[in-house]
Amino acid sequence: MEAASQPAGRARVLHALRSRDFRLLWGGQTVSLIGNAAFFVAIGWKTVQLTGSARSLAFVLLLESVAMMTTLLLGGALADRYPRRTLMILSDLARFGVVAGLAGVDATGHLRFWMLLLFAAGVGLGDGFFHPAFGGIVPLVVEQPLLASANALIGLARNGSLVVGSALAAGVYGAAGSSVVFAFDAATFLVSAGLLYLARPRPIEPEVGESTVKDIWAGARYVVSVPYLRIGIGLAAFVLMIALAPYQALLPKLVEQHFHRGVGSYGLLFSLQAVGMVFGAIVFGQTNPRRNRVVLSFGIFALNDLCVIGMALTGSYWAAAGLVAGRGLCVGFSIGVWETVIMELVPETFLSRVISLDFFGSLGLMPVGYALTALISGLFTPSQILVVGFSAAAVLWVSPLASRRVREAA
Repeated sequence: MEAASQPAGRARVLHALRSRDFRLLWGGQTVSLIGNAAFFVAIGWKTVQLTGSARSLAFVLLLESVAMMTTLLLGGALADRYPRRTLMILSDLARFGVVAGLAGVDATGHLRFWMLLLFAAGVGLGDGFFHPAFGGIVPLVVEQPLLASANALIGLARNGSLVVGSALAAGVYGAAGSSVVFAFDAATFLVSAGLLYLARPRPIEPEVGESTVKDIWAGARYVVSVPYLRIGIGLAAFVLMIALAPYQALLPKLVEQHFHRGVGSYGLLFSLQAVGMVFGAIVFGQTNPRRNRVVLSFGIFALNDLCVIGMALTGSYWAAAGLVAGRGLCVGFSIGVWETVIMELVPETFLSRVISLDFFGSLGLMPVGYALTALISGLFTPSQILVVGFSAAAVLWVSPLASRRVREAA
């Protein structure tokens, strides 16, 4: 798609909202993502209240993540075989039932930790079916020239919801309790399902295989056959293991030991990162780069790594806060580029499987990263671990750009 065919105008980032069906999809997801952000804040505090141990939250999040991984590839195959809108509605309704059940049990005062684990797993199972169908439906509700705008608006909703949902949860939890927050999240799934029901995505003719397992293998073979997909997903798997997992696990300790600050400063870094990601998504949607997009995506992911290295080395908390915001901007921009390239270049009949493999491949080694971080955290300082991990990540992102096939992919 040449630049001349792109929509003109000052607010190019908003152009996807011209599509009625995208407005319905985006509106439902914005509400649902706010509910999800509130849910994770509430479940964190509730876990600590039930067990008295912050470590218990790791088990809740781990089980939710593992549950999602178990259905992710299946969800991708089904979304390429059956109507994606239907799968999304069914997933929303299933997650509504799970979270409404959690709210009901919590309201009666009978919630126990083992029940919380089961409810978290139920949400994860539903997520695994939803995400591939969602990624696959976006090109069916907007024209191709508007995909950049659509992905920018989705990124804005995804990252802005972290700020709005977290603040909402903090206020409602303190005033009315966790069950009300859970009930609010459950209601947002109904809103999403209702708006999806009104949408009319463009139909596609699926390539029906012999079995779901063979469909998954066909998707994997397609990914392996395309250099930028094979390399990008593989890189993400290693980078998230050696860099993002230590970052998430060690950031509280870094704030406490390196900057000598408390939980408020830790929370501010997350908020600034989310704000940076919102602006990154907006910048991407407004500029909509059309050339050397894989080079651009990999290169800015490497720049994000340099921001974290600077954060770990500086002695100033406020300099670190600025670098974290810069990191968020890089990530928000690069994710928009990557998702748009996939939606434009991957055949529609393979799109949900490729998205599920992207999720699965990127997140698959994260548990290994958490385990490795636990093993070495007592041997080195958080700053040392982050500098080494993110330095290696930057090299990994840049190294494939020596390949002409990767550079010319998009």
